[in-house]
Amino acid sequence: MEEVRVFTLTCAVQNYAWGKAGLDSEVAKLVLGGDPLAVIEEDKPYAELWMGAHPKADAKIKDNLTGETTLGQWIAQFPGCLGSKVKDTFQGQLPFLFKVLSVNTALSIQAHPNRELAARLHAQFPEHYPDDNHKPEMAIALTHFQGLCGFRPVEEILGFLKSVPEFHALVGNEAAEELRCVTGDAVHTRQALKKCFTRMMNCEKKVIVDQLNMLMKRVTGDAGKDTSECNGALLLRLHSQYPGDIGCFSIYFLNYVALEPSQAMFLGASEPHAYLYGDCIECMACSDNTVRAGLTPKYIDVNTLCDMLNYTPAPASSKLFPPVKDYSDPFVSIYDPPVPDFTVMRIQVPASVKQYTVAALDSAGILLVVEGDAIATSAAALSDITLRRGTVLFISANEAVSLHVTAQLGMTMFRACCLL
Repeated sequence: MEEVRVFTLTCAVQNYAWGKAGLDSEVAKLVLGGDPLAVIEEDKPYAELWMGAHPKADAKIKDNLTGETTLGQWIAQFPGCLGSKVKDTFQGQLPFLFKVLSVNTALSIQAHPNRELAARLHAQFPEHYPDDNHKPEMAIALTHFQGLCGFRPVEEILGFLKSVPEFHALVGNEAAEELRCVTGDAVHTRQALKKCFTRMMNCEKKVIVDQLNMLMKRVTGDAGKDTSECNGALLLRLHSQYPGDIGCFSIYFLNYVALEPSQAMFLGASEPHAYLYGDCIECMACSDNTVRAGLTPKYIDVNTLCDMLNYTPAPASSKLFPPVKDYSDPFVSIYDPPVPDFTVMRIQVPASVKQYTVAALDSAGILLVVEGDAIATSAAALSDITLRRGTVLFISANEAVSLHVTAQLGMTMFRACCLL
């Protein structure tokens, strides 16, 4: 089997409650594209497609010769497929997890620990923190995509403390005053912001619910009026999804970020964030560790969260992560974040091009077809492979794949890999 080094994968779907239902979901559409016999239930949420070898949802190799081999088992047997640098750096493991997300209602506000904290949390509370790895991640929009990400500039937070008295009540006079008095010193600013956020997160549930109800009453009573100074529209939406939840107030601390298709945001360790709505490609280090902060019925570890966050304020525009053009291939845009674990390439083959080669890399890669059709050939594949919307292809290191494009309108593909 080692000589077959390029093959298609059958990937696991996660039906989390926040996902888009039925064929509204990009995840469901891709699943159906990749397997026309798949049954999509119209009222079931299709939240995430996991493409990788994470033990929680290890992809299966589609090819008949291998029976039911998973990608993780295959990599363990043939670690050379990763590429020599990747194999040595990441102890014979595929270092990234590639996903598609279809978000209908907000995901919890969360942050992911750095490596050192992940190891400590996993040792102390394995039931909440399933592994010891960090989890930086990047989201690339497939449709209009909305999220919260990172702490807003201090002036914006002070503006909300002034215009939203219920928010001010949860933060308290002392912490709010401290934030008002910061004078541009970065360390002092972070300390003051941490104090404000920690005070709010530690409020008693009853106080939170009372203040939220007062605020909701005010915003709904102002129907027809401009409620933008208390972020009214977003507040109403989150409150309808998570009534009485502390996360509803986090919109006054965190940047609102809207991405258009192919725009991206990178979320480093300890960066607070929440996805609100839309479909995206996501790539991350291979971990499932999450510290939650609100908009969730799940466990909230307030102390760990407040201690670990990155309290550096920055404008929403700074969260956008622009790709760079690949100098060796005009059809490739590279999203290369400041971590070694993963890189994502967007491959956009125009309608005029009928022959295209997916270049060999010194890294294993996972290729997802989002639009278009082609016949793929590779010396390392068992036979020709039909690519269509939803096909997921594993490409071992140092293998090229030639495409004969049959689509009239060109192709759009995303490739996750590890460029060391």
